[in-house]
Formats: sequence, structure tokens, C-alpha cells
Amino acid sequence: MYPHQIHTYVRQFFKENNCPILYENDHLLQVQLTIDMDKRIMNRPFYWKYLESINGEPNPAKLTLITNKNRLVGAVDGEVLHFGSPRLNQIFQATKEQGSFVQMYETVNAQSEVKTILTPWLGVNYKITYSSDRTKEKLYSLGINLMNGQVIDGFQETIQQRELGTSISPNTFHLPYTIKPTRAIERLDLVVDNLIQQDDHTWVEEAKKRLRRDLNVLDYFYNEVDEKPECYEREKKAIEEQYETIIKIDIVNGGLFYLLPI
Repeated sequence: MYPHQIHTYVRQFFKENNCPILYENDHLLQVQLTIDMDKRIMNRPFYWKYLESINGEPNPAKLTLITNKNRLVGAVDGEVLHFGSPRLNQIFQATKEQGSFVQMYETVNAQSEVKTILTPWLGVNYKITYSSDRTKEKLYSLGINLMNGQVIDGFQETIQQRELGTSISPNTFHLPYTIKPTRAIERLDLVVDNLIQQDDHTWVEEAKKRLRRDLNVLDYFYNEVDEKPECYEREKKAIEEQYETIIKIDIVNGGLFYLLPI
């Protein structure tokens, strides 16, 4: 997952959860958390329990999140976000807890007397995890036009500058989709499968080499033992499980978006 993808995802997450963005550039966000979001991602339940017991005034946290540390100029006191970082994992978890599907409409000028047509899109954020004894994760944001089947990568980045709301604007109507969302997800799943097939999988062979190396070391210690003890089999199994290569696909979140032409 590239820094700009993390930045886009986190920015949209806080925006949708009504957390004001106090300052932003292309590699840093300063965010004022709401009380609910502080409780979800700041890991301080005793603070809130104590505050509520004395009826104290709440003071939700402000976060400075660095989405690309290589762009920093000077010292900045903040948290670096990258795939696998604790804070980003908390944000992913909060997304799942809140419900991973939204329905949004692009806002249209209310003073316009001309009826405006919005086109339905399905947007899905996928997380692909390549794991063995090491882990690599990638995020793909895909969108599919539910009228003609057009698929675009970087969907979330495409719509991030558009004003979206949960209700449709006056003098606006949306087209009924011709491709059902369930069918659209199947198509996007095929796109993800193709992306995985085209990816560099030298990590699999590298994991196998490390597996053979560790098994050779294990065999060396038991080389002169005719009948291998039970502990040998346990250690061998543990090593094989450690280097087992697994590809996991998760849907982080998604939504139905009615948009002006992209």
C-alpha cells in the first residue's frame, strides 16, 4: 500500500466519521477526534470510565498522522502510518465494527433548474496479504460502473475531491443499475485475482529456500539419531507452518456511489 493510498483512505475515514481535519498536506494529517472515535481507536477505556464516573468534561484526542515520512521537513511529533502499523490496523478494525458498506450521492448545485443524472458505481477496497514468515500487504481500491461494467483502479482517490452526502440533491435522479451489486463484486473479485496473478511472486520461492535452510539445520542436529523423537516432529511441523505461503484477500469496506460522470 503506497503512502498516497494510505493518506486517501485515512482522510476519507475521518471525514465520514465527522472528525474535523485541522491541518493537511500531502504527507500529514492533523485530526480532532470525536468522543466516539477516541473511544474506538485510542485505547484508553479507563480514562473514559473515570471521566464519566465524575461527570467530567470530555477532551478527545488530537492526532498527527504522518502518511509519508520521506516527505517530512524537520522534526514532526506524530505517528507514522504504514501497512501493518498499530494505528492503521485500529482504523481498519473500526471500519469493520461500524459496518463496511455505505450508500452515497454526489452533491449537485441545489440552484440548478436542470435535472441532473447520477450514475451508480460500486466501490470496494480490497486488502491482499502475502504471508509466510514475512508479511506484505497491498490495498486496491476498485470501482465498477453498474450501467456498463467499466472498472477503474484508484476509485477512492478518484472520488475523494467530490462532495458526497447520504441523501440525493433536489432536481437530481439516479439511474437504476443494470448490473446487480452481487454480480459486480464477482467481477471485481476476478480483477483482484488477475492482479495477484500478475504480481511478483518471488517471495514464494524465497520462503521455500528459507524453509529448506531451517529444515536442514534441524536435520543436522538429529543426523545421528536413528529414530527421531517426538520433539523433532513438533519442531519440523512448527517450521513448516512458519514458512507456509498464504495469500489472503479481505474486503475492507465498500459502497454504492451515485456520481456525476467520471
